[in-house]
Amino acid sequence: MSAPLVAVTGAAGFIGRAFCERASSGGRAVRTFSRTPLREHGDGVVVDLAHASAAAVARSLAGVATIVHLAGRAHMRGETGAQFDAAYRDANEIGTRRLAEAALTAGVRRFIFASTVKVNGEATRPGRPFRSDDAPAPQDAYARSKAAAEAALLDTASGTSMDVVVLRLPLVYGPRARGNFRTLVDAVRKRRLLPVGAIDNRRALLGIDNLLDAIDAAIDAPRPSGVHFVADASSISTPQLVRAIAAALHVEPRIAAVPVPLLQIAGVLCGRRDTVARLTDSLEVDTSSFAAATAWRARSFAIDAATVER
Repeated sequence: MSAPLVAVTGAAGFIGRAFCERASSGGRAVRTFSRTPLREHGDGVVVDLAHASAAAVARSLAGVATIVHLAGRAHMRGETGAQFDAAYRDANEIGTRRLAEAALTAGVRRFIFASTVKVNGEATRPGRPFRSDDAPAPQDAYARSKAAAEAALLDTASGTSMDVVVLRLPLVYGPRARGNFRTLVDAVRKRRLLPVGAIDNRRALLGIDNLLDAIDAAIDAPRPSGVHFVADASSISTPQLVRAIAAALHVEPRIAAVPVPLLQIAGVLCGRRDTVARLTDSLEVDTSSFAAATAWRARSFAIDAATVER
């Protein structure tokens, strides 16, 4: 009997490639969906979900049991304004709704959607992590589009037999990660002075292997439906993250203890208030609902030499 087929959107991205590599080595059957052809998956589907017809996508989903939806427009620093709202909406909300409609037509049984912790906001109070039943409070265009995508997916699947699993993710780190994590790794590698020594916060992070475990668990569990947070077993502070990256790079970190209020003032003056907030604020999540719904158990935070490779 052949293994149930899993469709993976965003297969060319950081998480998508990692998932497909694990699936290949573990014998899981996948069909890749991406906007550009993948050399390692010559039989993959090349599609722009925001503009393809639901009927065409449904034909490409024939025989698929589960969708792992990783495609979408990622958050990019400095993207503000109506044009970015529209771009995020097309890629994240409209693309997700169209894929969900196609999934129903094709008889897909489970839809796993990689969302973001930012749907709930940008910061948490001490001792009060975001929980799966907290009301959404997105603060920027990216987060609003992901919240809308979640709502579109749940609305489309309502009253049907298709299970929906929404995984809200914090910053994901690992080999070939980009974005804010890569920026910080490069800063530590170049031995730039980082004014983070006085920061005493707690940030949820998610190692790529921990995330892949979670996706596997969401595929295999009998009834994992619902909205869940996924993160490493413990949160860490910004200085701890910098020191862990430095240790993996075998360099001495250059850290200055600048009082947080001064950092915040500098952020306002330089037009980088949001960047400073991400460094200084806490953002923690409660992963207990997903652990209860599946066999997944969170791994501990860990960064090694492979994690920080260029």
